[in-house]
Amino acid sequence: MKTIAKPQPGEHGAYYSRYIDLVPDDGRVIQHMQDDLEQVMGLVRSMPDAKLGTPHAPGEWTVKDILVHVADAERIFAYRALRIARGDVTALPGFEQDGYVPNARANQRPIDDILAEYAAVRAATIAFFTSLDEAALVRLGTASGSPLSVRAAAYIIAGHELHHIISIRENYG
Repeated sequence: MKTIAKPQPGEHGAYYSRYIDLVPDDGRVIQHMQDDLEQVMGLVRSMPDAKLGTPHAPGEWTVKDILVHVADAERIFAYRALRIARGDVTALPGFEQDGYVPNARANQRPIDDILAEYAAVRAATIAFFTSLDEAALVRLGTASGSPLSVRAAAYIIAGHELHHIISIRENYG
């Protein structure tokens, strides 16, 4: 599978280091995306359905909310990466993740539908990053007022998912 070197500090906003640092520095981010997808599927399928739609504490997101949030964020970062990879120099806006969750209505959806969507988004993400050459991967743009390289977007996607896998394990067992 294709390898993509980990981004350097100037390739992303400092905030995103919390996600990038979770991904091993072995260049195998695409393989990690595939492996982590399987990990999420196994973890979620091992949980009772009632637990998936119940927050672990008042005001917190449910597992279903988290899964849809991860897919939404992945779509947004893949879109940013697409625009930057194709040479679009337009500064890209941020997004308010907290507004997305209630409008996603994840808890009204069957888990199989959510997992199918999650897998489809991941397949598209993997296909996209696999298609890029080195020049596209290191291309820099601006998103949310900070620099963003295409390869940093790949690592942010992978690390953001890992962040939420850890959260699900800690809070939902």
